[in-house]
Amino acid sequence: MEIFQEIINYILGLGSAIFVPLIILLLGLLAGMKLKKAFMSAVTLGIAFTGMSMVIGFMSNAVSPASEALAKNTGISLPALDLGWTGAASITWSWTYAFVFFAVTIGVNFLLLVLNLTKTLNVDMWNVWGKALTAYLVYYVSGSLIAGFVTAIIQVVLELKLGDMFQRHIQDLTGIPLVTVTHFMTSSAVLLLPFNMLMDKIPFFNKRSDTNALKSKLGIFSENSVMGFIIGLGLGLAAAYGVSGSLNLAIQVATAMALFPMISKMFMQSLSPLADAMSEFMKRKFKDREVYIGLDWPILAGRSEIWVTAILLVPVFIGYAIVLPGNEVLPLAGIINYAIAVGGLLLTGGNLARMLVLGVISLPIYLYAATYLAPILSGLAEQTGAVEGFKQGQSITWSSIEGPEFRIFFAEAFNLNPAAIAGVVIFMGLFVLLYKYMNKVEVPSKRYEQGTKEKNLKVETTAK
Repeated sequence: MEIFQEIINYILGLGSAIFVPLIILLLGLLAGMKLKKAFMSAVTLGIAFTGMSMVIGFMSNAVSPASEALAKNTGISLPALDLGWTGAASITWSWTYAFVFFAVTIGVNFLLLVLNLTKTLNVDMWNVWGKALTAYLVYYVSGSLIAGFVTAIIQVVLELKLGDMFQRHIQDLTGIPLVTVTHFMTSSAVLLLPFNMLMDKIPFFNKRSDTNALKSKLGIFSENSVMGFIIGLGLGLAAAYGVSGSLNLAIQVATAMALFPMISKMFMQSLSPLADAMSEFMKRKFKDREVYIGLDWPILAGRSEIWVTAILLVPVFIGYAIVLPGNEVLPLAGIINYAIAVGGLLLTGGNLARMLVLGVISLPIYLYAATYLAPILSGLAEQTGAVEGFKQGQSITWSSIEGPEFRIFFAEAFNLNPAAIAGVVIFMGLFVLLYKYMNKVEVPSKRYEQGTKEKNLKVETTAK
């Protein structure tokens, strides 16, 4: 077991920019790609992930201090320290059973592919720790290790089905064929679905309002760089940065917003040849059966709707932290809530009005979930010594934990909590409804086309 852990630690130490492209290289060779072409695809993917990580880090490093300053201006002091996903990951990897979930993830995926119960091949092994975190949370609450493993297995299945249902929408949003996202943050769409279906019935929310559609209405103000500048300037002023500091933050956010779509094109350049090779391979071996390549969420990071939504929700997140009774978390490291933005993007097709409303509705869930998680994550940190400088009695957490309702419902359900059992039933029912909804609804580029056609027809009729 120790030797296995050492091997996995070494591989993880290479970083996702090496680990994931290495898997892509092997897949390409398996699918019949020439070594030169497969190698170039893998290298380009590594560059894309590295570039996207750098820009995301740049964005976070610019926005997080402004968020902290904004929070300090309110005079708020909350006991649980937000370490973000990086802190949660490092603590989770220190758990004794964490590395077993590589085998769990690969085994379940292989079984479902063989049984033709999924089309998704998840190569995002970097995020295996998310399944381990789920298992530990359930184990901590219920006292049953078996319950933890069962819940993690259910999460693996749900991730694959999320990959299946969102694939054609992701292809439409990114232009990359046969690629999907298997990161569990997409599960935020489950609880958001009823609210989105309600907005389906409201005419205002049925107007196309992604950034591409806004260009004809807003002109220069819809450009990524200009939107980033305005949002950054507003956040800087709200944080009392002064004119100079606010202008610098505005330029930093504008820079990131301008670079995101440029780097995202490298994902297409890297993955399109692999998708073609995998498609031909599956046609030869499995009678025209398709397989989707499941990757981490940054392949969607070129969509500016994610960043507009996430940054505009920053003051809302802090505002909720101040006023919500029982909350113990000040969101700092996790202040940019990717889960809401990514789930909202896929659910609404990039409709900014809907994404912002859904974000405002759902943010309290994350604060209460982070409050719930604090003693669990703190206990694991104390037990393993994974956090340098951690003191006994200190409270740490993760303010934008992905899939919080799923994890807490299952943990408490295995603890025989009647309300949680009902929550599990409701969650799984909504998941089935989401699966049907996403397979039925039009892809983003066509979703609001019918309403536009009807409007144009009325205009033409009036003119005549």
